[in-house]
Amino acid sequence: MEGKGFMSVPDWVFDAVFYQIFPDRFANGDLHNDPPNLQAWNSQPELHSFYGGDLQGIIEKLDHLTELGVNALYLNPIFLAPSPHRYNTTDYFTIDDKLGTMADFRALLEAAHARGIRVILDGVFNHTGRGFFAFADILENQEHSPYQDWYHIHHFPVDAYNPGELKDYVGWWGIKSLPKLNTDTPAVRAYLLRVARYWMEQGADGWRLDVPNEIDDDAFWAEFRQVVRETNAQAYLLGEIWEASPRWVSEGHFDGLMNYPLREGVIALLNGEIQVSQFRTRMEDLLAQYSLEQALAMYNPLGTHDTARIYTVLNGQIALLRLAYLIQFAFPGAPAIYYGDEIGLAGGKDPDCRRTFPWDPQRWKMEIFEWVQQLTAARKEMTALRRGEFASLFVDDAGGVYAFSRQSQDDLAVAVIHARAEVQEILLPLKGAWKPGQKVRDWMSGTEMQVEADGLRLSLQPYQGMLLHAAD
Repeated sequence: MEGKGFMSVPDWVFDAVFYQIFPDRFANGDLHNDPPNLQAWNSQPELHSFYGGDLQGIIEKLDHLTELGVNALYLNPIFLAPSPHRYNTTDYFTIDDKLGTMADFRALLEAAHARGIRVILDGVFNHTGRGFFAFADILENQEHSPYQDWYHIHHFPVDAYNPGELKDYVGWWGIKSLPKLNTDTPAVRAYLLRVARYWMEQGADGWRLDVPNEIDDDAFWAEFRQVVRETNAQAYLLGEIWEASPRWVSEGHFDGLMNYPLREGVIALLNGEIQVSQFRTRMEDLLAQYSLEQALAMYNPLGTHDTARIYTVLNGQIALLRLAYLIQFAFPGAPAIYYGDEIGLAGGKDPDCRRTFPWDPQRWKMEIFEWVQQLTAARKEMTALRRGEFASLFVDDAGGVYAFSRQSQDDLAVAVIHARAEVQEILLPLKGAWKPGQKVRDWMSGTEMQVEADGLRLSLQPYQGMLLHAAD
């Protein structure tokens, strides 16, 4: 349980399978809001490319998400901004008209909620765009602006557009188009808390907070959490923190973090950079930093808009992708699918990882889609995968085999990962988890087997993954 004054993680998060959508690149459902400089849908993206994806497009593709087994969406920024990524916000209270209207947003929430799909929004509160009213006022009025304490101004006149190094104010990573807000200013804090409350009132199910560690202020985040939870007691707060950091899921902070250390460990294992014993140590060390509730509320991605695509990182090897997804879905936390990863969309680093979704099924790698579908069904079926404790069961560096269990009060699941190209025979010790004679089924292949006195004998094919569950 959490400390005094700190509400528990909303129950729905433990049962979530997230799907991240970069709105401009997912689906174009309303041609009337397309900008005139639209790029061809399947063309190679560049930093300034607009493709016409919108909120109506998401509504029209909810069948795809339901078929996949998704029950939660994370949307990259949807507020008014001049870029395709929209991390340079102009107006936090307005849906970008290239994406639709407030009516479209409400229609999306209604359609998603009707299917049991939650929707969380991207909150970019560390910095704004240059067109944001307070910064625009500074550019217009310079030292006479009433908003100069909304930012970190070094000196006047402020030049935000001419080429050259940023010198006049603080920008995120020194980028002129992303001036950093000064959250020490009471008016700024009040404004951001108003934004936080407003979108919860409109029906959103939580916030993913962009670079929240750069607002290094515990009091601000405690107040932010209080405002959000007062408005929506079931809202999920997710922090974009790239490393393990118990501070950010402690009292007054977030429910979960974007669990990039899991992604990094999975990639290192499957690309042969570490042994299975090293992977086990990494994962055990990662989980040791959190309570079970905190671990279960993590957002576990294999890729995001800020990383190369998992298909590309694993060199298009379907067998390795299967193992990556198996680990992701069996590990504590909510698995998160980056749009297009489920059908084998390729892509290097930004902007290449932000390609448009190819809606021609002939371009899909259905073996990936069907594998992920199986895993979402397994997660729905097995309480242990959603709420169970984690334990390592077996590790063999020579054979490249690692097995771990998830166990809740009334359920047990065992994941077996074979990260080698040779057939491997193992005896899996079960430490009393299943008794001799118990029939066990591999959820992924349907194969049934029986527990012997000393454990479970398995014949593992090259790069095979198993998800074992009691057959009766």
